[in-house]
Amino acid sequence: MNPAHFSRRTFLADMGMGFTGLALGAILQREARATGPAWTPPDGLPHFAPKAKRVIWLFMNGGVSHMESFDPKPMLTKYGGKTIAETPFAGVQDPAKLAIERLIVPDANGNQRNKLYPLQVGFQKHGQSGLEVSDWFPHIARSADRLAVVRSMWTTDSNHMAQTQFHTGRNALDGEFPTLGAWVHYGLGSLNENLPQFISIGTREYWIKRDGHYLGPRHDAVPLRIDPANPLDFGKADGGVSADAQAVGRELTRQLNTLRGVEYPGDPALAARIASYELAARMQLSVPEVLDFSKETADTKALYGLDRPHCREFGTQLLAARRLAERGVRFIQIQHGGGGAGQWDAHSALKANHAKNALAVDQPVGALLEDLDRRGLLDDTLVVFATEFGRTPGSQGSDGRDHHIYGFSVWMAGGGLKGGVVHGATDEIGFHAVENRHYVTDIHATILRQLGLDSRKLEVPGRKRLEIDHGRPITDIIA
Repeated sequence: MNPAHFSRRTFLADMGMGFTGLALGAILQREARATGPAWTPPDGLPHFAPKAKRVIWLFMNGGVSHMESFDPKPMLTKYGGKTIAETPFAGVQDPAKLAIERLIVPDANGNQRNKLYPLQVGFQKHGQSGLEVSDWFPHIARSADRLAVVRSMWTTDSNHMAQTQFHTGRNALDGEFPTLGAWVHYGLGSLNENLPQFISIGTREYWIKRDGHYLGPRHDAVPLRIDPANPLDFGKADGGVSADAQAVGRELTRQLNTLRGVEYPGDPALAARIASYELAARMQLSVPEVLDFSKETADTKALYGLDRPHCREFGTQLLAARRLAERGVRFIQIQHGGGGAGQWDAHSALKANHAKNALAVDQPVGALLEDLDRRGLLDDTLVVFATEFGRTPGSQGSDGRDHHIYGFSVWMAGGGLKGGVVHGATDEIGFHAVENRHYVTDIHATILRQLGLDSRKLEVPGRKRLEIDHGRPITDIIA
């Protein structure tokens, strides 16, 4: 820029910004080079009247067996040990129905994956609805009349990048695409100006590390540690700076930002960056308060299992999720068993694996549903319990199940959905989704609809989305 174009007031304002101005300028320069559409914070009005205000997204990494959780298949036990060809269900192996031959041929050790593996756990009917839930999930089962179980999910990625596919709707081979949480963040305004609207809790593997992608990094989730002393990266000052000194610094930054805003009133990137600075400052004060459980009753802490070592970690995360939800956080994304393939990946010892993992999550999830309900929050909070794919009806080795993309289960609760209902079905051995089949973006579309958003109206300049990106709401489970 020509120095002659600077006014004296502009020069003094720039000098007054000091290092803050240099840092802000560097950030804006990087963002100008970054890919992603120009974005103006929305006015917060949804496309139509919402039934839900927020989402708590619980994702079980590794692949939960649908047949040992929410889709019982007694025929597996009846014909256990027989090859599929030796049963009345040989038709499920029709090559026209299969995309991955390795699921029906011997592995390197000669084990037949198409030998049916008996159910490893019992099932009971629960609630007035009589919804069947595995005995590994007794606390969730107590909320059977709150659940809408979709037993007819399918996907295409047979390895663990299916975690990405469930979050984005796209196979990882297609490229990088925004997650559902990023789209919600993109489409809706703030419910609380002191907290981020999109939070991620738990370990995320590299293939699902980010959310915004072409929407831009501003729509990535804010990673949160359930540690009041250090909940956020760079969330506290170095060097023992006192609270009073930090307050003085925040006020000075506010004044300097205001001065810069006067100089460049038409710069939306500058306005967005200043807003993010101010949010970061407010978060330093508000987030530790959310994670301070000292005012929670002993009964509430016990409800979530904070007094039980096997579920304390996940219980702490879900109690934090409830506190975040009641304070207005829009999308809370919690990963259980993250890292590597995921803890639910039971290629062997399925019974021990799933029993242990269920013990870690069952009581906290059941507590979350009950706690939200008794506080009047479940009506406008949509809770999702999902995983990337199911597991094979046939055995892998002697006591495991392999990955399975042709049929698996997801359940949702609250947020204007029906309770105590089952939608869709797999065949008699749980191989294929055969009734009301749903690709993963149908879950996305259902959530967006309950939030008052129409995916097709979430337009991005220069981007044309495919029909599969949008999905279709599962209207049969909407109240």
